[in-house]
Amino acid sequence: MSESNKGDKKRSNKHNSTSRNGSKDINTRKYNSRNNKASSDNTSSNMTGSNIIISSKTSSNRASNNSTSINSTSINKASSNNTSSNKTFSKNIGSKKNNGNIGRININDNKSVCPYLRECGGCNILQQSYDIHLQEKQKTVEKLIAKYCKVEPIIGMEEPQYYRNKVHVVFDHDKKGNPISGVYEEGTHRVIPIERCLIHNKKADEIINTIRGMLKSFKIRTYDEDTGFGLLRHVLIRTGFRSGEIMVVLVLSSPILPSKNNFVKALRKEHPEITTIVINVNDKKTSMVLGEKEHVIFGKGYIEDSLCEKVFRISPKSFYQINPLQTEVLYKKAIELAGLTGKETVIDAYCGIGTIGLIASDHASKVIGVELNKDAVRDAKINAKRNETHNIEFYNNDASAFMTQMAGLNATADVVFMDPPRSGSTEQFMDALAMLKPTKVVYISCNPVTLERDMQYLAKKGYKANKAIPVDMFPWTEHIECVTLMCASSKAGKC
Repeated sequence: MSESNKGDKKRSNKHNSTSRNGSKDINTRKYNSRNNKASSDNTSSNMTGSNIIISSKTSSNRASNNSTSINSTSINKASSNNTSSNKTFSKNIGSKKNNGNIGRININDNKSVCPYLRECGGCNILQQSYDIHLQEKQKTVEKLIAKYCKVEPIIGMEEPQYYRNKVHVVFDHDKKGNPISGVYEEGTHRVIPIERCLIHNKKADEIINTIRGMLKSFKIRTYDEDTGFGLLRHVLIRTGFRSGEIMVVLVLSSPILPSKNNFVKALRKEHPEITTIVINVNDKKTSMVLGEKEHVIFGKGYIEDSLCEKVFRISPKSFYQINPLQTEVLYKKAIELAGLTGKETVIDAYCGIGTIGLIASDHASKVIGVELNKDAVRDAKINAKRNETHNIEFYNNDASAFMTQMAGLNATADVVFMDPPRSGSTEQFMDALAMLKPTKVVYISCNPVTLERDMQYLAKKGYKANKAIPVDMFPWTEHIECVTLMCASSKAGKC
């Protein structure tokens, strides 16, 4: 999916998924309300690579057949029984002992697994067991996709917590002027103070809490949206799941950070594992989180992490999936569905920084990555060089126009990987794909609603769906990733 947007929109719902452009991080509760794709977290030592695979047929407690979206039990924010002041998290969440099943949660119980459940709204399915959560997602995909092809059982996480390797919080102040940090209450700009989050990387939350505690001593004021005064607007933490590298991005309203060197020294004294600190300047009155300008005040300005045995450079605005364990599951399934033999020419459309294309390069003769955002293409080329990959080329172009040009030159491709935004693909892209006539199309979707729409369109262009595999990339939210194989009807014997 394209990384065409550089800014980071403020969230109305913090957890659902990080956008595909890597910098725009607005989260919503409806599949069709976002134009950017879901992005990846965890350096927690207690997570494993194991997965839960659940079919909706294993339980009678399934989502309604009449629904095409997850309908979790509503959260009554006005309840007089709200006793969520007890901020003790359950120690049994996602443990190997119970395979991630935390049981049904009573949101009126002061021992609730998340003390912010009522106000935040991000993990909007926490009041269910993880098994039921997966079954409902399975039913959602089956309701939309099963009429086109077989839907395999959803692949869930064994330990579905602390998975986000990208954590963003907004800074504000309370009525007494004390700094607070957290997330916007759903649908508002009221900041809910958050100490720690069930799906955030633990170390990221610790660093954010340290920064908040340093503000008064360094006389740094939090930004006021109404008056436009104040300095610190947001903090973004990106962590390398395998590398352990950590990036801190301070989003300021001005490029000047008072006592910059002492601030860095004090922060790294508490958290020496931080490998780079970047100031991003957002001096506009805008809903975008990240601004255009940034400068490095410590380290190299980016982190690296490995995914499917490839190393990737991640900058503040780079797209990189927010759940590294499930990303490997998703991408490996995509490569498996493609059935590459080492002889194919592959196109990685919406390639971003080249993750899918570079992973596929070990199994193909030639890979072509196409991306509209020039910064992403630059990073992709760096990643190719870093991985000593020589059978891949990246082009800064619109994928639809590029494939149309290829078809006009009688060029061919055997497999096309497409990973569009939440809004799905476009008719122009799918028309261009049909002109190019690849044997196989591997469609990676973060929205089964637009996936179903695009499958219907591609069917008219001669492509038949073969298999769909849902993957739970974003536990406790209603978002679902799904990788689908589609084959050209004229070449059915080769698929």
